[in-house]
Amino acid sequence: MSDWTPEAGTPPVSPPEDVSPPEDVSTPEEPDLTQDGPVADAPSFEPAEPAPLGVGRTPTGRAEVDALLERLADADHLPADGHTEVYEDVHRGLKDALTSLDARPATAPGPPRPGPTPAYDNTHDHRS
Repeated sequence: MSDWTPEAGTPPVSPPEDVSPPEDVSTPEEPDLTQDGPVADAPSFEPAEPAPLGVGRTPTGRAEVDALLERLADADHLPADGHTEVYEDVHRGLKDALTSLDARPATAPGPPRPGPTPAYDNTHDHRS
């Protein structure tokens, strides 16, 4: 089948005949599939073994965050379907660490602090 179409406005003509390649052009050889066993150059459809990505981790100075980032190394030795559990665990821990930064520190035990002083004196009952 050919994709040849005449230009618009020209009378219809029969499409050109298929032209075979010249004799001096070589075509790739077909693999010999009559051998027993797989062909040496055939691609493998088996999943690759887990391998570390080699991504460096820079310490943050916060022990909790550094421990979570080191947990990411566990994914290097797992198949791809095991990465989700590690990533979700690390994400949850990092989210908790960030949330703790927003929490107000607990008040220190001790005597109560005096409140703000009012702008006017309202301690007397001035009745006429």
